[in-house]
Amino acid sequence: MASLGSVSITVLKSTPMTATPGLAFDNSYARLPPQFFTQQLPEPVSSPGLIAVNHALARQLGIDPDWLESTAGIEMVAGNHLPEGAEPIATVYAGHQFGGWNPQLGDGRAVLLGELIGADGIRYDLQLKGSGRTPYSRGGDGRAPLGPVLREYIVSEAMAALGVPTTRALAAATTGDAVMREGMLPGAVLARVAQSHIRIGTFQFFAARQDLEALRALAEHVIQRHYPNAAKTENPVLALLEGVVANQARLIARWQLLGFIHGVMNTDNMLLSGETIDYGPCAFMDNFNADTVFSSIDHGGRYAYRNQPGIAQWNLSCLAQALLPLIDEDQERAVASAQAAIDAFPDLFLEAHTRGMNKKLGLASTLAEDEVLVQDLLAVMSTAEADFTLSFRRLAELACPESGGESVTGIFELPSTFEPWLQRWRERLAQDSLDPGARQQQMLAASPVFIPRNHLVEETINAAVRDGDFEPFHKLNEVLSAPFLYQSSLARYATPPRSEQIVHQTFCGT
Repeated sequence: MASLGSVSITVLKSTPMTATPGLAFDNSYARLPPQFFTQQLPEPVSSPGLIAVNHALARQLGIDPDWLESTAGIEMVAGNHLPEGAEPIATVYAGHQFGGWNPQLGDGRAVLLGELIGADGIRYDLQLKGSGRTPYSRGGDGRAPLGPVLREYIVSEAMAALGVPTTRALAAATTGDAVMREGMLPGAVLARVAQSHIRIGTFQFFAARQDLEALRALAEHVIQRHYPNAAKTENPVLALLEGVVANQARLIARWQLLGFIHGVMNTDNMLLSGETIDYGPCAFMDNFNADTVFSSIDHGGRYAYRNQPGIAQWNLSCLAQALLPLIDEDQERAVASAQAAIDAFPDLFLEAHTRGMNKKLGLASTLAEDEVLVQDLLAVMSTAEADFTLSFRRLAELACPESGGESVTGIFELPSTFEPWLQRWRERLAQDSLDPGARQQQMLAASPVFIPRNHLVEETINAAVRDGDFEPFHKLNEVLSAPFLYQSSLARYATPPRSEQIVHQTFCGT
């Protein structure tokens, strides 16, 4: 038995596999001190069945996708058997959740099998999500319903195709077991991949306990793993903080440029690697409204679209506070250095957002008045309740109308209220150096036509959960894998929802 407080977990026996092609584990996190995790086997399920295998990602990790689709591979994804070399652990962390401090969280429904070195030379975690109870489940069942697993698979892979740093979906399997949420729902397990699962909350956990030895070990691990150049600086921990701030600024800018709303930007959901994690109540906006909130548990709009940059900076300040003892022994100097790193966030975000918006508007240069042009565009979009994604896509088409190619005009056209702004935009383009053809290619490459629209995701989940039909899931993933290439035959996947299709709330899978 492994215990934590009043929670008692029976460690179930899981049979190791004798042959697991391509899984060459090198588990660096499991070599950290024992207070970082609990050794924890996945809980077996009754009848695992394959949903999907991400062939391209499997090959990147050196895993044979055909083996992953075999009975042995499916048993591994479901947690019934361990691959050779795996050292399954559940990691511990803390966090601020909706601004409230929770001193102990952790992997309550996930087990980290180990780490693999990809073909790109990067180290990746392989984690099973929905694999059963752990000492950190806090009374939960540790399982995942099928719907949230499908949502995370769809949205995380869409984000990857859109060029956003993100956790990835390697595979998904049904369990044959029911999960109790609002009713009895079919269960599933997601095999998730990330450059690591180390969170701001991981640092907060040890800082709150004043465990400087563990805090130092964690910082050294993250520097070596994600920010090796920081080790060459005069103050490696401060350089680590500065690197994380810069990565998060770029990440949030990418979210904003795509109309993506995370929904649960708690400090335990921000990774030091700079990847997006936790696709529970997330969503992409349809009509533009900066106050948009989807998460059913975000009653005050804390994580609304417009608030995401400010919340990211707030979360980073929590990281800075946790790192203070390692930045400088003198508290005043430590605070001053950390504050300077946090204060750099707005400019770093603005720089990344401006660079991205220039691409979406077809600009090669930046003028002082461009920020007003951007804000006025968003204001027109908001007033007209225009679709965020297709507004930018239509602008790309207008940048060089004679270029040919399939157009979204069959499903969307800019409202007439855009005309005064369009005139100003055309005058601004006349001052720029790009030729129309190159400008349009730049804009098309920055303005997707296919995003995981909420109504399509819900439609896909309903087909699988209610009818056992996974064909819509596979088709949606196929379309989203090429988000910038429009084909009129796929128009339904780009079309904004009708009024009766609009999804107003999204939900967490726990």
